[in-house]
Amino acid sequence: EGAWAADGKGETIWDRFGHENQAFNNHNADTAADSYRKVDIDVYLLRGLGVNTYQFSISWARIFPSGHKDSLSEEGALYYDNLIDALIESGIQPVATLYHWDLPQALQDDGGWTNPSIVAAYMDYAAFCFHRYGNRVKSWNTFSSPWVVSHAGYGTGVHAPGIKDYVTASYQVTHNIVKSHAEAWHVYNENYRTTQGGKVGIALNSDWAEPADAEKPEDKEAAERYLQFMLGWFAHPIFIDGDYPEVLKTQIANKAKECPSSAPAVLPTFTDEEKARIKGTSDFFGLNHYTSRLVSSSVGGCTPGPEGVGDFQAKVDPSWPATASDWIYSMPTGLRSLLNYIKSEYLTYNNVPIYITGNGMPTDDSGDTLNDVSRIEYMTGYISEALKAIELDKVDVQRFTVQSLVDGFEGNKGYSERFGLHQVNFEDGYRPRTPKQSAYLFAQIIEQNGFAHMPQVCKVFLTENNTLLSES
Repeated sequence: EGAWAADGKGETIWDRFGHENQAFNNHNADTAADSYRKVDIDVYLLRGLGVNTYQFSISWARIFPSGHKDSLSEEGALYYDNLIDALIESGIQPVATLYHWDLPQALQDDGGWTNPSIVAAYMDYAAFCFHRYGNRVKSWNTFSSPWVVSHAGYGTGVHAPGIKDYVTASYQVTHNIVKSHAEAWHVYNENYRTTQGGKVGIALNSDWAEPADAEKPEDKEAAERYLQFMLGWFAHPIFIDGDYPEVLKTQIANKAKECPSSAPAVLPTFTDEEKARIKGTSDFFGLNHYTSRLVSSSVGGCTPGPEGVGDFQAKVDPSWPATASDWIYSMPTGLRSLLNYIKSEYLTYNNVPIYITGNGMPTDDSGDTLNDVSRIEYMTGYISEALKAIELDKVDVQRFTVQSLVDGFEGNKGYSERFGLHQVNFEDGYRPRTPKQSAYLFAQIIEQNGFAHMPQVCKVFLTENNTLLSES
């Protein structure tokens, strides 16, 4: 969006992070891709692609600058009215994410996601959005990639707000996010579902984890721990029984005994009432997926963080194609494996469809940025594996969201990594957009409803929603 202080918008933790020169090369999100001022242009690009769905995130601080409902900015709320109306007028279904990492700084000053009072503030924010936009928005993500908030925002501190506390804070953050999600779902379920008829879910990020040595039982168990520490941390409470996975609780309890003077993790507990309130609070299983890991068993000792507490080590296969990110390596078959895992692990308890709410890869900001062959190979590979899961494995995947429409500010990486199907010239104050080769390829997939005339790709067909993603 950019427009970081326009029309009364409040400061966010990412505004502060950028202004304190903590992002790559002292980049900040003051203007970013300037989507706040380019609704018509971005919707024009979407029409050119032929998508029928567009996923965007709402900035909490643009609507409630202080994070609280008594600070409502009507100008900020109107921006999303205009975006939603423009999408609908173009035949594009709006999909709204309520929280994609940009917490109002005023709430962070009170402890942010570590403070239990944030649950009530988030409920008020969600209720406002449902009331204001729910007559037109029928699909809601309460959070997008909340693991990244807990892990990188409050654990390692490489993301805003830069808190380095993987012993206590990161676990408290997840605790409050899970409760906030559940309360937002109940707000919708009790007040808006009957009249608006929409769906509310959560977009959880997860890698796929393969055992480094498939012949070693200990590596298989380590790969399972990897998945439970990333995906299960959030999915198990929401989709199974309202509580954290047993393996997570067991590992943390064992570490407390092993490390009596310096426990590497403190896991909060849910009351029975909270468990009942959390269980089953998602109308779909949203999945953000980008890469995979090879996981082996290890002795983590008393080191905080998932690898130490989880007693595993993760690596990538050197044969997997690299991207501009040191985290994302292309391994498309991992998506099919993960979709099947989600079906068997979670959807027997709560039989809801899977929405792929984010998939994409970054290229760097130099060289021939428009001829993004690596993104084309990545995108066709991952879409093909999703289709195999649908057609061959009978996994109920109903949406595939490509990330993203345009290049943007990528957190601590600034503008050094580019996810967009359209290039943004960040040196030009107008922020002009230019389609990359991947944009033409994606438009072709949508026009043909699959890969019918692309013999190099699996010949199965898209089923329901071809989706694009943006971030506030």
